[in-house]
Amino acid sequence: MTGANPSAAAPPAASGKRVSDRPGNKKGKVFIVEYHHIRDGKNDMYRSAAEFKSDLERLYKDGFRPCTVSQYLDDKMDLPPGASPAVFTFDDANPSQIRMLDDGRIDPTCAVGIWEAFAMEHPDFPVRATFYILPDVMWGQPKYRERKLELVKQLGCELGNHTITHPILRKLSDEKVMEEIGVADDRLEKLGASMPVSLALPFGVSPKNKSLLEKFDYKGKHYEQKAALLVGAEPAPSPEDPKLNRYRIPRVQAYNGQLGLPEWLDKFEKGQVKVYVQP
Repeated sequence: MTGANPSAAAPPAASGKRVSDRPGNKKGKVFIVEYHHIRDGKNDMYRSAAEFKSDLERLYKDGFRPCTVSQYLDDKMDLPPGASPAVFTFDDANPSQIRMLDDGRIDPTCAVGIWEAFAMEHPDFPVRATFYILPDVMWGQPKYRERKLELVKQLGCELGNHTITHPILRKLSDEKVMEEIGVADDRLEKLGASMPVSLALPFGVSPKNKSLLEKFDYKGKHYEQKAALLVGAEPAPSPEDPKLNRYRIPRVQAYNGQLGLPEWLDKFEKGQVKVYVQP
């Protein structure tokens, strides 16, 4: 859908029809899928447009339905019976994630454009994702910034914290860690994000003082993060798993190599991964 109000009238992911014959299992694993660039490239940070569309098709066929990180954390994933959650995350606010054409329409070759076209054919697989943005990047195209933010809101997506400069937090002092996370939170709040947000750790690396991932006071203001997500390399625990560490949540990277999304879907299809299934 590429008009002025894309997907605003899209139905929710949940419906009465059972998606699979899998028995309910609210203790199973959750695929939190991690994307960066949606275009051709020379390393694992790139997923081509064709590969991204193939991911959508395969996840849909396998009975997965999209959710945000907050829906996962709150265990309110809006799933139809028999469905399993696919929690989509996009890091770094790369332009190939949300790009506008000169006439103001969504570029059909960017991630959101590809997904919207897929959702037109599969209304029970709406665009539903968490975008971990770098506020100084914001998908490029500054003149379309407000339009893109409004689009994210209309689609039922959300924004998350990925720091300001994408540093290796372990190499920073506590003061600099608080600055990176806290200033990013301030900017996210000004952009309309509902606080607290979750944090995707740059390079998957935690600070030396891991308590800063949960909460801290900086320059007279209190900051909290609802969770911290790693880079790779396996499905995450169920939100109902008492062993879930909300500040070390693993993800599955969308690339073709070892422990990438296709390999994990192979394992799932062979019955080697027991996933969360809505009863």
